[in-house]
Formats: sequence, structure tokens, C-alpha cells
Amino acid sequence: MELNKEQRTLELLKEKFEDQILQIESPYNLLTIHLRAEKIVEVIQFLYSNEETQYQYLTTLCGIHYPDNNEIAVMYQLHNLPVNHRIRLKIFLPIENPSTPTITTIFSAANWLERETFDFYGVIFSGHPNLKRILNVEDMIIHPLRKEYPLEDQRREDKVDSFFGR
Repeated sequence: MELNKEQRTLELLKEKFEDQILQIESPYNLLTIHLRAEKIVEVIQFLYSNEETQYQYLTTLCGIHYPDNNEIAVMYQLHNLPVNHRIRLKIFLPIENPSTPTITTIFSAANWLERETFDFYGVIFSGHPNLKRILNVEDMIIHPLRKEYPLEDQRREDKVDSFFGR
């Protein structure tokens, strides 16, 4: 029996990186693999260059803050265009020092996506050619999409909570 693309990708990853895989799931029928952060560049390079996988399009890269776990995830979505198959990879970094190597050497499009993730979540992409804020002002001292910051000024007196369903 021939394996489908998802099963074959998983088989190849397990053969080469089984010690890096933490969890496998398929929310919304999208293969999602949680990995150790140490070898994320090697895993992505493998998925890019392996003749059977050919995930050569970076769909997205973004940060996700998990305040209850005190960590930030970096999520990568890759696409194999010839067979129209996608895969999601997640790594988890400690909030005190969210740092991981850049993948700009594999995908030049990661440049802006990593800068955005740095800007909003504070993730340091070591080796990035120009890691600076992309949307917020340079002298901003916070990373605004972390859930540790309130959504609004708690000192405001000009609003009536009943208008907002509170």
C-alpha cells in the first residue's frame, strides 16, 4: 500500500529526526509537528531539499505567546507546490530568552517574517542579516503582541463599561 504525502513526510522525518519530535497532530487536517528548537534549521533544510518532500515555499512564520507555559512558539508553515501539500512546524522557546537561528539562508522571504516576529514577540533570530523592528518604532521597549501587556489603559475614566458588555 502506498503512503500518502503526509504519512511519507512523517516517516522520513522520524527516520532522520525522531529525537527532535515532541508531538504530532493534525488540527483542521494540517499536519502539525512540535519539535525541539535546537535543530529547526536542519529539519527545514531537509524538508526543503529532500527529493520526496520538496517543501520549497514558506507560507508563513509567526510567533505565538503561551503565557500559562511561560514560552513563545515560533510557527513555520511550509508548502510543497507541485503536490499542493502543507506542513506546520512549531518550536517552543523560553520567554526569558526566546532565541533561535534564522532560516533566511533557506528562504529569503523569512527576512521580513522574522523581523515581524522579533518586533511583536521579541524572538531573536540569530544570524539574521537585519534584525530590527519593522512596524513599530525603534525605541519601543515592549513587544506588543505578548499577552503580558493589557489591551487598554486601565486608568481610563472616559468610558462606561456597560457600553462594552461589562
